[in-house]
Amino acid sequence: MNESKLVRGLGRWDLTAIAINTIIGTGIFILPAKVTGLIGSYSLFAFVLCAVIVAFIVLCFAEVSSRFQSTGGMYLYAKEAFGSVVGFEVGWLYWVVRVATFAANCNALLIYLGFFIPGANEGSLRIVLITAVVIFITAVNILGVRESAIMTNIFTVGKIVPLLVFAAVGMFFIQPSNFNFAETPPYTKFAEAVLLLIYAYVGFEAAVIPAGESKDPQKSIPFGLFTALGFCTILFLIIQIVAIGTLPEIAASDRPLADAAAKFMGGFGGMFIAVGALISIMGNLNGGFLASSRIPFAMAEQRELPQVFANTHERTKTPIYSIILTSAVILILTIQSTFFTAVTIATITRLLVYATTCLALPVFRRRKDVPDAQFSAPFGIAAAAISILLIIWLLSNVDYKKEGFAILITAVIGFAVYFSYWLFRKTRASEASSD
Repeated sequence: MNESKLVRGLGRWDLTAIAINTIIGTGIFILPAKVTGLIGSYSLFAFVLCAVIVAFIVLCFAEVSSRFQSTGGMYLYAKEAFGSVVGFEVGWLYWVVRVATFAANCNALLIYLGFFIPGANEGSLRIVLITAVVIFITAVNILGVRESAIMTNIFTVGKIVPLLVFAAVGMFFIQPSNFNFAETPPYTKFAEAVLLLIYAYVGFEAAVIPAGESKDPQKSIPFGLFTALGFCTILFLIIQIVAIGTLPEIAASDRPLADAAAKFMGGFGGMFIAVGALISIMGNLNGGFLASSRIPFAMAEQRELPQVFANTHERTKTPIYSIILTSAVILILTIQSTFFTAVTIATITRLLVYATTCLALPVFRRRKDVPDAQFSAPFGIAAAAISILLIIWLLSNVDYKKEGFAILITAVIGFAVYFSYWLFRKTRASEASSD
C-alpha cells in the first residue's frame, strides 16, 4: 500500500482524542435512562460488565494493530489473516456501520438542537440542518488530517468539561434512597441492558483506522486505546451514579443528564448539559467520519474497489473521492433514518467485525510472514478466546427476526460488490492480454 500519499500527522494524544470522541457520542447522554428502566440500580453492574467485555476486545486490538502501519484497521487485519474475501466483507460491513452510526448520531444531534431551536428535527429545516452538518464535516476532512485532528481535539475538550462538571457537582446532591438493589432483575432484562449499553463503549476502533496517517502507530495506537477506555469507563460509572442518585424519575426521561443537571443546577444546568451533548455529538461525528472515509481508500489501495477512491488531493493529501463517496451516502441515509433505527444493527455488526480481529490474534502469533507485534497482550490467546465467548453471549440475546435480516442483506450486497469488481478486473486483464 502506498502510504506516501498520506501525511503522518496524528500523534498518540490525537489518537487518544479520536478514540474518546468516538466512544463518548450519544450513548452516555441517552442510554442511562434506558438501562435504568430495564434493570434499575443494577445498571451500575451493567456498566462495569460492558467495560470488562470491551477491555478484552481492546487487548486484542492493541496487539493486532501494533503489527501494522497501514490505513485500514479491521479490514486490513482480516485480509492479512483470512484472505481477500473475508477482508473485503469486514471492510464493507464496517464502512456500513460507520455510515449508519453517523446517520443515527446526526439525527440525535437534531433532537438536542431542538432544545434551542424548536422544530429542528422536523420538515425542511431538518433537511437543511443535516445538509449543513454533513457539508461542514466533509470540508474539514478534505482540508487535511491535521485540521480534522485539531477539530477533534477541540470537541474532545468541549464534551469532557460539561460531563466532568456534571459528575463533580452532582456527587454532592446524590440521594442514597434513589438506589434500590432489593429486587434482582431477570437475566433476560440484564442481558438486554448490556447489549444496549455496549453501544456507549464502542467506537474505540476508529483510532486504528488512520494508522497510515499516524506517527509511530505501532506504539501510539495501543496507548490511545487503553487511555481512552480507562478514562471513559471511570467517567461513565460516575455519571450513572449521579444520574440515578439525583433523578428519581430517570427511567422516564428522554434527556436524562440534562434533566438531572436541571435538578441540582437549575435551568442553567440543563442548558449546559444540552450544549455539552451537541459538542459531544459533533466531535463523535467528525471522528467517525475520519474513520469511515478511510475504509474505501484502504480497499481501493488493495485493488478491491475502483482506483479512483485511492486518489488523494494534491495539496491536502486527503483521500478526496473516498471522502466524497462517504459524505454522499451519509447525507442520504441521515435524511431517511432516525437514531434508533441504526443503533442495534450498528452494535451487532460491530461485534461481528470485532470478532474477526480477536480471531486474527492467534492466527498472527502462529505465522512468521507478518510484522512482529510491538505490543504483546498479556494472556493474549486467552484474551482472544474470552472476547469471542463474550461476543457470542451478546449476540445470543439478539432478536434476529428484526435486525438479523437487515445485516444479512447488507452482507450479501458486500459479496456482490466484491465479486462484481473482481470479475470486472479479470475481464479487463484478459482484454489487455489479448491486445
